[in-house]
Amino acid sequence: MAANVMLAIHEKKAAAVDLYRPLRQYIASAYSERDAATADDDLCAVRDLRAAAVESPSLPDSSSLEQRRAALLAYARALALVEPRFPISPDRAHVHSLSFTWHDAFKTNKKVGLPSVHLEKAAVLFNLGAVYSQIALAADRTTDVGIRTACGAFQSAAGAFAWLRESGVAAKAVAAGATTVDVTPDCAAMLEKLMLAQAQECFFEKVIAGGKPPALCSKVARQVGVFYEEAYAALCAPPLSQHFDRTWVSHVQLKAAQFYADACYRFSLDLHQQEEIAQEIARLKIGMNALADAKKAAKGVAAPLLDSVNKLESNMKTNLDRAMKENNSVYLMRVPEAGTLGALPAASLVKSTSLAEVLDASNERLFSSLVPDGSMKALSKYTEMVDDIIRTQAEKLQQSSEITRVRLKEMDLPDSILSLEGNVSIPADLKEDVEAVQISGGPAGLEAELQQLRDLNRVNQELLVQTEEMLQKEASEDAQFRTQFGSRWTRPQSSTLTKNIQDRLNLFAGNLKKAAASDALIGRDVKESYPLMSILDRRPIESALPSISRPIMSLDGNEDAIVGALKQSLRQLESLGAQRAGLEDHLKEMKRKDDILPKLMAGVGAHDDLFRKEIAKYDPICAEIADNIVAQEQSLLQIQEQNAQFAAVFTLDDYKVARERCYKQIAAAVAKYQAIKKNMNDGLNFYVSLQDATGKIQQQCSDFIMTRNIQCREMIEDVQRKLAGFNLSSSSHNTNTLRSSSVPPDQHSPPPSHAPHAQSSYGAPPGGDPRPVYSQPESRPPYSQPYPTYGAPPQQPPYGAAHPGQYQQHPQQHQPPPGHDYGQPAYPGWRGPYYNGQQPQPQPRSQQPGPYPQAPYSAPGAYPPHHQSNYYRPQ
Repeated sequence: MAANVMLAIHEKKAAAVDLYRPLRQYIASAYSERDAATADDDLCAVRDLRAAAVESPSLPDSSSLEQRRAALLAYARALALVEPRFPISPDRAHVHSLSFTWHDAFKTNKKVGLPSVHLEKAAVLFNLGAVYSQIALAADRTTDVGIRTACGAFQSAAGAFAWLRESGVAAKAVAAGATTVDVTPDCAAMLEKLMLAQAQECFFEKVIAGGKPPALCSKVARQVGVFYEEAYAALCAPPLSQHFDRTWVSHVQLKAAQFYADACYRFSLDLHQQEEIAQEIARLKIGMNALADAKKAAKGVAAPLLDSVNKLESNMKTNLDRAMKENNSVYLMRVPEAGTLGALPAASLVKSTSLAEVLDASNERLFSSLVPDGSMKALSKYTEMVDDIIRTQAEKLQQSSEITRVRLKEMDLPDSILSLEGNVSIPADLKEDVEAVQISGGPAGLEAELQQLRDLNRVNQELLVQTEEMLQKEASEDAQFRTQFGSRWTRPQSSTLTKNIQDRLNLFAGNLKKAAASDALIGRDVKESYPLMSILDRRPIESALPSISRPIMSLDGNEDAIVGALKQSLRQLESLGAQRAGLEDHLKEMKRKDDILPKLMAGVGAHDDLFRKEIAKYDPICAEIADNIVAQEQSLLQIQEQNAQFAAVFTLDDYKVARERCYKQIAAAVAKYQAIKKNMNDGLNFYVSLQDATGKIQQQCSDFIMTRNIQCREMIEDVQRKLAGFNLSSSSHNTNTLRSSSVPPDQHSPPPSHAPHAQSSYGAPPGGDPRPVYSQPESRPPYSQPYPTYGAPPQQPPYGAAHPGQYQQHPQQHQPPPGHDYGQPAYPGWRGPYYNGQQPQPQPRSQQPGPYPQAPYSAPGAYPPHHQSNYYRPQ
């Protein structure tokens, strides 16, 4: 394919040069031996940088090419510091025994040697462009990354050749004496166009691979051809016409014809889709003729390029035959002459990359100590003079711009003109507030959030009811057994154990009731405030603003003339403002380029004379700034008169009053919406907190009920054993045990024949014989089903000690310690909060440290002024 055939530039070859010795001798003679010793490291660095930059490269690969590029850039920056400090030039007292020799890149048998730093800089810049072209050619353009790399490298190569020409380095190299053709401005311009052509060709490959429309492909291809045509024209003109190999010229010529023909081909495809058959035929013929002429002159071009051209020619011929056949049989259109057709459109997608940043040597420190004190002081003085001019003029420009802004704002321009045309606007901060409201749902979305509050209230209510029912069911079962067993059922009543939980549940229920009342107040506030807030649902919000209307009756019909004259004056004022911005940028650019250090170091003339001459170049731009300020003042006076007529005809005072009233309405609506939104968010936070606290209490109730069920089964077993009366001696022993149960356990000796046994799976008393759990299907309560083993209970019961003698043990069983009762925890270490008489009650939201929700209405006051933050307030 033709896309695979591109050209890369070979580097120039240089002869070895010893920079260290002659430069050191110059420093010692022009400055001092001490300065020469101080600059020794810098001299070695420059010598090494040149050696790395001019070394003969091996077979190029991506890594070695990047190293070559870095070496050339480093040496180019070093030369920028060498040039103003060392007079390496044939027309001045130069550094002795220092001459640079370079070979021509295209005719290697030709070389030139000159004591010119400009020749050295030109050769380095040329080689930098050559390395960039080699990086581009080495990239794999079959991938997206490769094609981007190639395109960028070709543009950087074009930038290197452009810098060589535009910076004047090439011209100075030529002025220094006879030099090789490859570093002349003409050759640099030709190489820049060639690199741009190949960069644009990379874009052509990309659009073709991406299947872009034929019209776009035609524009890209045409610009490729334009770049190649410009490069070919330069190759055919002296001094390049006799310098380059014929294969180079033929390659560029054939490429120019190929992409012109390809542009015709792609353009004809678009014409065929539009059924412009006659123009399609004409374009195909023109492209084929261009290809035929170029092929005749092409000699020595690469075979892949010829194959690509032949393939394109074959495709064009096929389409031409088809189009002529269709025209002769169907369309019967007259084919226009080639001269009557317009030029093909082109689209340039590339440009030369500026190398100013990578070549900037301002941060380099080479030879920084070689500026003489007198020159440094003189340079500082000149810099202060320039800074004073820049600062004074910049202040004038900024002050003028501020005056314009203030005067226009006083006249309400250009807002009033925009309002007349329907382009109204609101202040930026107010618009941001409205956009935030609309993003959050706007007033129309408040009803959904109210429903969310109602749903959360219902969910919390259901949780409280479920928890209350659990406790009531357990209390009912306890009362049933108490009735059944009478005085033998000695464990504490459920109501005494769950009092704290009941108190908290009642508190939560009260809070929930107050929250529902607060929700109702919010709902009423939303309903009452919706007419005010509905303006926020207007999209865009500017549609709610009033606009200036034309007068109903016109006396002389000159409204359009007044508006037109005012618009014209505003455009002129805007043009003056843009001119001021350009003048300020021009001032800064002049200062950036204003480098008189070489002239100061050369010591040509007195410093004061040099300063006057250099400062004079700022006079023209200062005069332009003064003229701009005068013109602006005249334009403002004219606009003021025209605006007075405009305000009188269109009654601007009434419009301003209506606009300000609308602004205030929007601001009030935003404030009301934000207040309601904040109250809703407080409510959501309350309900989420309450739901979490209720869930935790519900879990505690479940643990409590599980423990009570275990106690229930154990007490049933104990009561059943008492009622059964295993034997008389046991009864007598039980009686004695009951009578002595108040004696501390250390006054009794444990039965010697019984060791402690492991606790049974249902928490049977220690030392008891394992036996099946007592079952009584007729009277078992719902919570008496078997539960898993949770391990041995802790030694200290969580529910308080039982009365002495409350439960009697079998004489042969291990006696539990005093204070033991059946209030054992559900699992080791568990402590239920319901038996602790010191449990704190839920505190208000502002004081409560725990996970429970705050009580509603924690602060007095009427509900709810928008500036207060509490969500729930007393009624």
